[in-house]
Parts: sequence; structure tokens; C-alpha cells
Amino acid sequence: MSTGLIIALCLVFIVVILIQIGRVTELAGKIRGEEEVQFETNRRNGIFSMVFLVGFLAFCILSAAKYKNWMLWYGPHEAASEHGGSLDSLFNTTLFFTGIVFVLTHIALFYFAYKYAGKKGQKASFISHDNKLEVIWTAVPAVVMCFLVIKGLVAWNTVMADIPENYTASLIPQTEEEYIEIEATGAQFLWYLRYPGADGKLGARNFRMIDGLNPLGQNWTDEKNLDDFHPSEIVLPKGKKVRVRITARDVLHNFYLPHFRVKMDAIPGIPTYFVFTPKFTTEEYRQKLKGTPEYEEPIDADDPESPTRWEAFNYELACSELCGIGHYSMKKQVRIVELEEYEEWLKTQNSYYLGNILGTAQDPWPMNGELPSVLTKARTAEFLADMDKAMTTDVDAERIVLLKYVMFDTGKSSLDALSRYQLGDVANILKKDTDLKIELRGHTDNQGDDGMNMDLSRNRAGMVFNYLVGKGVNENQLISRGYGETMPLGDNATEEGRQMNRRTELKVINDNTTLASATAVPEVEEAD
Repeated sequence: MSTGLIIALCLVFIVVILIQIGRVTELAGKIRGEEEVQFETNRRNGIFSMVFLVGFLAFCILSAAKYKNWMLWYGPHEAASEHGGSLDSLFNTTLFFTGIVFVLTHIALFYFAYKYAGKKGQKASFISHDNKLEVIWTAVPAVVMCFLVIKGLVAWNTVMADIPENYTASLIPQTEEEYIEIEATGAQFLWYLRYPGADGKLGARNFRMIDGLNPLGQNWTDEKNLDDFHPSEIVLPKGKKVRVRITARDVLHNFYLPHFRVKMDAIPGIPTYFVFTPKFTTEEYRQKLKGTPEYEEPIDADDPESPTRWEAFNYELACSELCGIGHYSMKKQVRIVELEEYEEWLKTQNSYYLGNILGTAQDPWPMNGELPSVLTKARTAEFLADMDKAMTTDVDAERIVLLKYVMFDTGKSSLDALSRYQLGDVANILKKDTDLKIELRGHTDNQGDDGMNMDLSRNRAGMVFNYLVGKGVNENQLISRGYGETMPLGDNATEEGRQMNRRTELKVINDNTTLASATAVPEVEEAD
């Protein structure tokens, strides 16, 4: 027989017994008389009230003592934010006064039920009112409430103060007047997190632009959006002021960081905020929990080898608003680290625009013949990494760098206007290192006459040569050569491959021999 069935049968038996007791009591009352039974019931209920009072208060006190560290967050726990101490003080003060009222009122309630139970021959006194007593029970709570309200108002004005206007947003704050601004958007059933890029500023949003590729409705024409990134966790440096923009995409949510005493509604269409400063790193808080019996237990009771609770501890972001059936899953990890570790973490994060929007139908760039700085910086970093590898290797094939953003139209040798960005990077590195010598290599696809393609590739390499010389590069550092369709960079059977074959590449010359001077080639246009 299953345990559940046994429990169910026990409950049924208890109900039957209670019903039978009620019937016996009813019969006894008829035999002995209603009044006598009533007095006996009053006496018995008074005794039960006193027993319940003692048991109830003992339960409250003992359970609070047992679970104060684990469920009530006393003991090793301390607010992990600078403002949290004022809220904890307010909570403890309120708990002190309400706790006194709680104990006294329950003692009075159940003791009076015992002391003034109806008895034979006893008549209740009629007291219409007592001025002194009424003044006391009105004045004392009023004074206490005024004290709590004033203390709460002071804490509110301190905790809810926004960032001063003279402060500056920065992704890596270095001074007291700098702060980090991040964004959290609640949705069923997850949090979307957004950090600013190097500019320290979050870009504009428009809810009409929200779709599967753009979950936050970021406006990609706003350059401040282009370096924003969407991490999977909140990582913040210890001791730096943080301002969190809080909003929701569908229903009401609540941004809740319990260890930091941060709690704010996330409301669709009405952005809110919260400002706080982390006080302890995650590791420091773990050390505070270490040695406490509740946190020395293994995280998995069935696996004694599992990490202890203090070792597995992490701050967390939760939703404290019942937002739907998936509410339980709205949890994110929060890591507080030292500033140096935070800077290293930032280096691992990638712009959402560069990783997901660039080159798609939503990408509005280039605009008016210009590229955004975040894209040009990314291209420059990519080119410098390729050049560094090419300049330090002894493998001949690895000394070649593809100028993937130097563009030519089909059948033409004229440079696309946007080619100036990457050619500017080439010019800068050659002017900085005057001992560096490179070979410029022009290519074509296999469409058209072989001889014309060879001439076209020479013209393309020559155009790059002329551009670099025009930017101040010493022509003795350059040589231009055309390879036509003889050294394809891609598969000519595909459009993507043919576009690749219209590119130019450079090859680093590692020795100190003087390159043969190449004659500037005039701009010509030939069919591919």
C-alpha cells in the first residue's frame, strides 16, 4: 500500500473521529443542560487558547532562531551594495517595533480569552470608554509611526536619488564622477541585458522596430547603438556606481537583485531606473558565508562530493512579479568582480550590431557614403592583426593579406569610395614603418578575354599604388603587379567567389632589397 493512500486513510479517520466527538458533545449537552455545557466549553477554549499562545510564540521564536541565517538573511549576510545598509537598518527598526506589538497583542488576545471566559454567576462590566487608555493607544502608535515614516523617507530620498547631472557615463569608470549605465528589459520569460560600448552611452530604441533579429528595437541609424552588446549575465566592477535602465517588452515584470537591496518594477512603456554601487565581489561574499553551518553543506544532498553552498554561491537577478507560467525561469547570474577582471571581461564581448545586424537587410550603413566609427575601428583592428601576422612569419603564403574592403566594380579599375577606409589603414602602417615593403596584387574573375583581364588586374593594382602614394607613402615601399585570372581568390562558379576575385591583396616583403619602381597607372575602365 502506498504512503499516499495511508495518509489519505488517516485523514479520513481523523475526520470521522471529530464528527463522532461532536455528536457525543451534542448528546452530553442535551443531557446536562445547554448552559452548563456552554460554561464548560468556555473553560476548555480558554485553556486551549493559552496552550496555543505558548506553542505559537515558541514556534515563531525557535523557527526564527533556526532559519535566521538561511531564510531571513541574518548571520553572515550583509547588504552587498552601499545603500543596502540603510534599508536593512530601516527593516530591523520596523521589525523591532512591530515585533513588540506582535507579541503583546497575541498575549493579550489569548490571555483575555482565558481570563474572561464566561463563568456561572459572573457578569461582565460595562465600560463605555477610558480617555486615558484611548490617548495612550492612539499617541504611542502615532509617535512610533511618525518615527518610522521619517526614517523611511530619509532612506527613500537617499536610495532613489538619480545620478547627478554633472556625472558622466563611462563603460570603465575611473573617477567618482563617472558611472556605468546598463539596461534590463523584461520579457516572457527572460531578461534582455544591454551594455554600452566604448562610448559609454546606450543607443536609441523604438518598439516598432522589435522583431526576431532586433529584440530590443534598437535604431541602427543611431551610432551609439552600434557598439552596444547583449551579454548573457550581469558583470559589474566593485565600488563603481551603476545606473540600471529598467523596462518591459510585454507584461509587468520586476527587476530584483536581492543581495543588493535593488527592486524596481519593469513597466511596458514607462522606463524606470535604479542606482546602486556594489560593495563586495562575488568571491568576497562567498568568504563571508564560509564557515556558517548552513553554507558548509553540499549543494546536492545526494552527492557529498558536490561543492558546498558557499562555494556555489552566486548573486542573481530575478523577477519578483508573477508574470506568467514561465515566471520561474527569469533568472540571470550576476557577477561582481574587481575592475581589472571587469575590463578583461569587456574584451570578450562583441557588438550586437557587428555580430548580428551587419550586412543584413536591417543594416542601414553605409549612409551618405560614410561608415560608422565602430565598423571602421573593427576593420582597422582586423587589418592590423592580419598585418602583424604577415610581418612576423617566415612562411611565404602567410605574408599575404587580403584587402577585403578595397572594392572594384565588375570590369572597372576605379576604386569604390568606401575603399578609402582600408587604404587609409595601409597608408598609415607604411608611413609609420618606412622599412616595410609590400607588393600590391591585382586580380579578376574569369569572365572575358584573358589578356584584357590581365591588363585590368594591373590597372587595379596600379590604382591602389597611386592612392597610397597620394596619401604620402614612399613609392619605393611599393610594387604593383597584376595576376589576371591566373591566381583566383575564390570559386568563379559562384557570384560570391567572383566578387572575391575582384579584390586586391598585398604581400609583405621581408628582406631589405629595393623594389623596382612601378609607374603610376592612369584610371581606365575595361570589361571583365
